Amino acid sequence: MNFPKIDLNKLKNEGTESVTVKERRNFLKLGFAITGVYASGKILSLSSTYGVAQASEGSGGADFVEKYPYNPHYSMVIRQSLCIDCEKCVDACNKTNHVPEYGYRTRILTRKYQGQLDKKVEFIPVLCNHCNDAPCVRACPTKATYKDPVTGIVRMESKKCIGCKTCMLACPYDARYFSAARHAIDKCDFCWEERLSKGETQTGCSSACPTGARTFGNMTDPDNIVFKLVHQLQESVWVLRPEDGTKPNIFYMKGNMESVDNILKGQKFKYSDPAKS
Repeated sequence: MNFPKIDLNKLKNEGTESVTVKERRNFLKLGFAITGVYASGKILSLSSTYGVAQASEGSGGADFVEKYPYNPHYSMVIRQSLCIDCEKCVDACNKTNHVPEYGYRTRILTRKYQGQLDKKVEFIPVLCNHCNDAPCVRACPTKATYKDPVTGIVRMESKKCIGCKTCMLACPYDARYFSAARHAIDKCDFCWEERLSKGETQTGCSSACPTGARTFGNMTDPDNIVFKLVHQLQESVWVLRPEDGTKPNIFYMKGNMESVDNILKGQKFKYSDPAKS
């Protein structure tokens, strides 16, 4: 069967306003962004987003690279079904970053299900989401909290902090606390000060996790395990509070698919006390 040749240059691009969010997301999962609509929706123009760090669903392509040009673009994937609430990650974080008893940089929330026999409790590790559009950064009156222009990590410059706690109110993830010792707000910095800036490749919590529930890496590198987990198609990946539009860099997945385990093949997860590293 012979099909007529279509010259797209002669067709009018009707714009992408008619494309639904669901359709856009389906194409993004396949590695494409919709750039044009022709012939009343019968023909779509697509561009590849492969190799572009997509820090949240619905963002990709050239606009994303221009707006979030971080490299390395540090991110973390939480594989919820692998969390056993051992709190080794919390202990490692506290030791590495000298977190006081009243403070926290990471926690494990518990969700209880009623009337389900197969699973009654689910553990959800939470921490600063290092958002690409961080409301805490916009709220800080002294610029004490800022987005690192190279790594994208949301960091604190304690000497600029006046303790007004405006950033705490702005954060939709409740990921900050006031440190009496620092006389400033404290939060997760992906262990930048204590580990990454000193040559380490893992955060304290990810290196301490005995099950691989926390996977840390670089979203800019297509060969990195975090990039592969976020972009695999067999299992849903989501972020917390997407309706806030913060474009977080902490991703969640159930992590119980065989395909995901194949991605992680050869990846060893052994507990190593960060305090001794």
